[in-house]
Amino acid sequence: MARLFPTSILAVAALSLAVGCGAAPDEQREHADRMAKEHAHDAPVANPASQTAPAVEVVASDVQYATVDGRPVTGFLARPAAAEGALPGLIVIHEWWGLNDNIRAMTQRLAGEGYVALAVDLYGGQAAADPDAAYKLMTAANERPATAEDNLRQAYAHLTGELEAPAVASIGWCFGGGWSLATALLLPDRLDAAVIYYGHLVTDRERLAALKMPILGLFGEQDQGIPIDSVRAFEAALKELGKDATIVVYPGADHAFANPSGKNYQPEAAEKAWQETVAFLARTLKHGS
Repeated sequence: MARLFPTSILAVAALSLAVGCGAAPDEQREHADRMAKEHAHDAPVANPASQTAPAVEVVASDVQYATVDGRPVTGFLARPAAAEGALPGLIVIHEWWGLNDNIRAMTQRLAGEGYVALAVDLYGGQAAADPDAAYKLMTAANERPATAEDNLRQAYAHLTGELEAPAVASIGWCFGGGWSLATALLLPDRLDAAVIYYGHLVTDRERLAALKMPILGLFGEQDQGIPIDSVRAFEAALKELGKDATIVVYPGADHAFANPSGKNYQPEAAEKAWQETVAFLARTLKHGS
């Protein structure tokens, strides 16, 4: 049976730009329509699973890490409470809902694995509680790619400069997964690793050829927003280019399977993906420590 979704989301979707500059208008609209269907009946609902405690005690606070278009940008920064000295850094990129409590909790959980984790804000201080609002925010951000790129460059500079992180990875989910790949393409010889949770993909070999960092991609087999064909094309392109890439597709998992505050959450696949993420980040950022 076909899934129905609000016409207001469709109207926004038709105008949306897909993450990854250079996509053709038809591709942009097709991607936007798919994502609207995936999220039409979703909502970010706080629950115990979305507030999993980090492995060790962390300290966290809001922090101004950038100035974009003359306006200060505030993110959320977390690190292990007992850590001394510089730590590897993570640029944490939110889903289409924005920098909400779920992303703050995930940022603290990531920090608990031994990182200084900076959750960026690509929505100008706004977050959504319903699909219509989320899609408008996502569309607005994707229509201004240069603004988002400036934001992410400054996040990287904050981690490596102000916080002296010796290595930095990007990680994001959904909207943020696409922007995690976009960050890798933006900083192809500076970023040390990139983790993509079911984000919009680039399969153009000429663009992917610039990447020098290891890539981890985590996807759901049943995800209609990020079709399995595009995942396999992405995987094949990276393999042909000789890149260090690990692509994992979880059987039966749908889009946003790793979001414990969403309605598509699948605990088993989410836990497996978390273990993949922890191992990958340790391998690529900790360099034998």
